[in-house]
Amino acid sequence: MARNITKSAALALGTVAALGAAWVGWGAYTRRTTDRVPYTTALHVDGVEIRRYPDAVVAKTTADNQGEAFQRLFRYIQGNNRSRDEIEMTAPVSTGREKIAMTAPVASESSDGRMEMAFFLPGEYTAEGAPEPEDEAVTIEPIEARTLAVRPFSWYATDGRVADNRRRLFDTLSAHDLTPTGDPFLLRYDDPWTPPFMRRNEIAVELE
Repeated sequence: MARNITKSAALALGTVAALGAAWVGWGAYTRRTTDRVPYTTALHVDGVEIRRYPDAVVAKTTADNQGEAFQRLFRYIQGNNRSRDEIEMTAPVSTGREKIAMTAPVASESSDGRMEMAFFLPGEYTAEGAPEPEDEAVTIEPIEARTLAVRPFSWYATDGRVADNRRRLFDTLSAHDLTPTGDPFLLRYDDPWTPPFMRRNEIAVELE
């Protein structure tokens, strides 16, 4: 009886180990095969990286929650567009709260908590040449070349981790007399099935 229990436990442990290895392997595979938005690094200061990004094009939407926004944009790159083109996924995915038009300042969170999300399109696309979305809630927008201050962190991007890293980012910028402009936003580099310890997230804000 004890021998059978030992065999069952060993089999269970072996299955868990195999699933864990497959999970990690998937994370490594997607990291190798997903295109990244290019940039050059200008400076490192206390865990913050100052980057220069070229012109880019994004598909953007605003939804009631993150899942709805992601699925809407994912359908667009999977062919829910007028030319039925499939577009390669490019990292990172940018998320933030919908902005409210005010005199000053501009708020980074709306009263109803709607989520703004953007997928970066591959570098060969222009705003005029990108496939036109079928869904009117998806827009194609250009982003001019810009300088970002970025603080990376791993694991799941919970509200607590996002708030902590946002505070650390702004503390570092203040200490080094670097002036942010606009609202901070979250950059995610991995799909939902990537193990948490392999995830790459970043809090970013544009600099003057």
